[in-house]
Amino acid sequence: MKLRAFFAALAFAPLFAIAADTEVTLVIKDHHFVPSEVRVPAGQKVKLIVENQDATPEEFESHELNREKIIAPKSKASIFIGPLKAGKYPFFGEFNQATARGLVIAE
Repeated sequence: MKLRAFFAALAFAPLFAIAADTEVTLVIKDHHFVPSEVRVPAGQKVKLIVENQDATPEEFESHELNREKIIAPKSKASIFIGPLKAGKYPFFGEFNQATARGLVIAE
């Protein structure tokens, strides 16, 4: 019985490992990120919820955060970041780099 409980706990371990301390919502609208700056607590895991309200896909990309994810039109995606050291972490939309730009500020 103990062995079965152990394996059941292992099966759910990845779900708990990705839990975030903070959630922040970003919206993609007219090929811009709104808001273009988000402040998050340093030292905590953060769940970015990116909602693409445009009729075209966009790719959230950040070399500093080591993340990239395509967000389909009229859909949402979750991107987990952190824990981050205090600082500024730029991000951009790969498909609309001239307009889709933003900054995560960990403080």
